[in-house]
Amino acid sequence: MVKENLNRIVSTIPEGVRLIAVSKTKPVEMLQEAYDAGQRLFGENKALEMRDKHAVMPNDVEWHFIGHLQTNKVKYIAPYVSLIHSIDSLTVLEAVDKEARKHERVIDCLLQFHIASEETKFGLDMDEARQLLESDEYRELHHVRICGVMGMATNTGDMDKVRSEFAHLRNIFSDLKCSYFKDNDFFKEISMGMSHDYAIAIEEGATLVRVGSSIFGERIYI
Repeated sequence: MVKENLNRIVSTIPEGVRLIAVSKTKPVEMLQEAYDAGQRLFGENKALEMRDKHAVMPNDVEWHFIGHLQTNKVKYIAPYVSLIHSIDSLTVLEAVDKEARKHERVIDCLLQFHIASEETKFGLDMDEARQLLESDEYRELHHVRICGVMGMATNTGDMDKVRSEFAHLRNIFSDLKCSYFKDNDFFKEISMGMSHDYAIAIEEGATLVRVGSSIFGERIYI
């Protein structure tokens, strides 16, 4: 099932867009099935679960942390994480920098923006992002690299609303690129879109899409 689902999703994704298989709550056996079908990017939202899966999965897996990151959990993913999508405060970014320095790494990160109408979702607004990027504290961080933006659309069947929110995130990316990262080729990622709306996200400029249930089936919460 996983292989068939994965192949179907991959066939719909154009060149230049990368698929993250969101494997949170799923057993390693299902991740291995996706790996055997050619998938290398996996997304997890809990640091300890990612740590445990990293320990048993092949070394060439690219691990993406996509959930709300607690500062005391950064140490569990800092040695190997490829990209942290969910930087929503300077405090979290400083914690990532601190742990990355211990491992002599520079960790790629995305700034997470609140683009949905739901208050329960995390994320910065544009003023907060500007304050972060213009702060003296940010300039002292040498073991993190901001590579783009991430956002989650409202959980709704109104695809016009979803499209508008994705377009808003694309505009945020463009504003930040122009203002702060004009000469930085690494600032290139827009992470948006999940199983039910990734096609719209791609149309609106996503470079990374996070697809879980359409590959692995509905999540199991324990």
